[in-house]
Amino acid sequence: MVSSESLVRKTEKTFRLLKSVEADKPLGAQIVGCNPDVMGEAASMVEDLGFDLIDINIGCPVPKITGPGGGSALLREPKTAAEVIRKVVKSVKNIPVTVKMRKGYADPSGDEAVNIAKIAEDVGASAVTVHGRTREQGYSGIADWEAIGKVKRAIKIPVFGNGDVNNGEDAQRLIDISGCDGVMIGRGALGNPWIYKSIENTLNKKANPAYSPSTEEQREAALKHLKLEIEYEGEKIGVLKCRRMICWYFKEQAGIAKFRAKINKATTFNEVEDLILNFG
Repeated sequence: MVSSESLVRKTEKTFRLLKSVEADKPLGAQIVGCNPDVMGEAASMVEDLGFDLIDINIGCPVPKITGPGGGSALLREPKTAAEVIRKVVKSVKNIPVTVKMRKGYADPSGDEAVNIAKIAEDVGASAVTVHGRTREQGYSGIADWEAIGKVKRAIKIPVFGNGDVNNGEDAQRLIDISGCDGVMIGRGALGNPWIYKSIENTLNKKANPAYSPSTEEQREAALKHLKLEIEYEGEKIGVLKCRRMICWYFKEQAGIAKFRAKINKATTFNEVEDLILNFG
């Protein structure tokens, strides 16, 4: 997710957020903002940078995004949302535009998401994703998959469901309950790259799809993550960026609090590597 205003102003930090490598393909970028002209210009820039898809953020709940009118605040401003989506769709030449939203700002019924989804379809969006929580909920409570189904039944373009999917069984239940066309994974993938295989195996009806990695496999994945981060960012920035990410791999295990305290003081590859190899 990048700020359309910052992208149009060509701030260095925003371009760093959009940095990628060829192996990332296909790759989408999500833009956030509430000014239609700025969002359109940002979308054109994203396409020129070689991205394969543009997603419009109408879901972010944090005050620094909703305060100026972006993210999930657009759920309460359907006319502005319509202009934003229309402008973005018209500003790109060859790539699809999708919209990510929450089920509502404060209204738990899902009606706000249905309204925005219909607008998105009418002005040319290719698909929508619905997170089954309101903005007021943040990330608390339980995702409402029935509300995702309400959106699915209201429009013809693809609808992707999002929220509380942590394994293949969750993904299957989300699809069964909502009828959605696909599943978007968010926090469930943090420190758990194995989730995708679990979902694939479940949806393809393979025997024993659930998979729990061993501590050794978690160590190997975390170390690979660290090495890749350093390869593309250099040791100093790579280590700083990776410290929080590395903790995700071991978040369910005993001793994670002490591990986190130690890794947050580490500044070199060797220090982090030693902590990873000796965890558990």
